[in-house]
Amino acid sequence: MEPTPSAAAPNPTMASPEGLPAGSPIETDAVIVGAGPVGLFQVFELGLLEIKAHIIDSLAYPGGQCIELYPDKPIYDIPAVPVCTGKELTDNLLKQIEPFGATFHLGQEVTVVQQRDDQRFFVETSKGTQFITKTIFIAGGVGSFQPRLLKVDGLDKFDGSQLHYRVRNPAQFAGKNLVIVGGGDSALDWTLNFVQDGPNKAESVILIHRRDGFRAAPASVARMRELCEAYEMQFMVGQVTGYEEADGQLRQIKVTGGDGVTRTVPLDMLLVFFGLSPKLGPIAEWGLSLERKQIVVDTEKFETSTPRIFAVGDINTYPGKKKLILSGFHEAALAAFGASPYVFPEKRVLLQYTTTSPKLHKVLGVESPTFD
Repeated sequence: MEPTPSAAAPNPTMASPEGLPAGSPIETDAVIVGAGPVGLFQVFELGLLEIKAHIIDSLAYPGGQCIELYPDKPIYDIPAVPVCTGKELTDNLLKQIEPFGATFHLGQEVTVVQQRDDQRFFVETSKGTQFITKTIFIAGGVGSFQPRLLKVDGLDKFDGSQLHYRVRNPAQFAGKNLVIVGGGDSALDWTLNFVQDGPNKAESVILIHRRDGFRAAPASVARMRELCEAYEMQFMVGQVTGYEEADGQLRQIKVTGGDGVTRTVPLDMLLVFFGLSPKLGPIAEWGLSLERKQIVVDTEKFETSTPRIFAVGDINTYPGKKKLILSGFHEAALAAFGASPYVFPEKRVLLQYTTTSPKLHKVLGVESPTFD
């Protein structure tokens, strides 16, 4: 479940300041905001039209929700791919866009968007990276994700050491006494992961949820109860209301049950899974037409209320919108064609097929097939 790319995964081209004068903006055809599956496929669709792109994401790695929320969970609705994990989908998309040489600017978000007199946009990120771009594609999913926090005064000082809201490296929890808080799929999935035999098996696992009902998959809940009956783990109904520390280390948490009794629970690590709260962030200040915190677009080009700015994927809304990766791929294709006249105003864009077009074969760096 670790989101970092494997050694065999394709490596995106990372941004480098070399060759650029200090403070000189990068000039490009397109800036894509969001490196999830739809943002990655947007690179591909733009690349087929010979539109060069830079891609920005607040996460430190490509993949968006697929990597952040379900890297190892199966996805069944990608056309011609019966099943793949979020990580496999991300790795395959990165491989697919390799011919187009998109540059990634990760771990930063767009903070400034200003339209210039020549209709291009000045874009700046939280790390001070600057662009002059002809078009912008917003593929930010439902915004940047922030974990919902466990609100116990003073507990936040253990964040990142003994308090965790995400599991980035499962191995660090092996052999530890874990307390896991939450009642959704993430809480149950990680509970089962750390109880079962394997390299990440914990010394002990206690699951805490505020009630006896769960939002997780019934099969996971049933398996958790079986493990409790077999004394492989424990489940407690209650809420974390306090903690005890010694020598600067979190030693115990206080759990208050529905009966009003507060009990102390010793632990090495506390994992909290209350879900992730999407934040639209600075995009909300760009002056785009919004509806319920989503960006309104047309269904011809998926262009926003500001010409030259497009929105694809879960972040947009229009009549009949369905939040599916499949829908985002379709939107990315039409948005690329919609952007082409802005990038190449004097060029007529014709629809070509990757199966038969020698020009697209050249762009993709593949040999044109011969047909009898």
